[in-house]
Amino acid sequence: MIGAFSVGKSALVERFVHSIFSDHYLSTVGLRISKKVVNLDGADLTMVLWDMEGKDDYSDVNMAYLRGAAGFFSIADGTRRETLTMALRLRKMALEITGDVPHFVVINKTDLDSDIPEDQLAALEASGIQVVKTSAKTGFAVENVFTSLAEAMMKS
Repeated sequence: MIGAFSVGKSALVERFVHSIFSDHYLSTVGLRISKKVVNLDGADLTMVLWDMEGKDDYSDVNMAYLRGAAGFFSIADGTRRETLTMALRLRKMALEITGDVPHFVVINKTDLDSDIPEDQLAALEASGIQVVKTSAKTGFAVENVFTSLAEAMMKS
């Protein structure tokens, strides 16, 4: 889970792992690890989720945490266009470390008015980047995006 500060990385993990959402924002410092077992076609897969602290123009993320990752999400806040730029920058950095592993660009907070133009998302998809919209608050597409990543990791 990589992205700028306050895009909802921890909220997505909490929604997926514990089926909860909290409006109380607590910034992740360093790294928080969670896990959940998902069943895919009768086979159990343990997903170990590394929720990395947020990135901005004044801080560095320890991308070494991504070594050995089987997949990742690069997350943006749909209400803040600049977080998509950061998510794409982090995605590129992550791919240099992980190689071509399954990954998604996740546009979170779809329960709120979007600040990211649809044509920009369509252009990303046309270039081969998988983009998924979610809402940690409502749960919209959260289970689906984690399951899709797990399925892609099982196939690779």
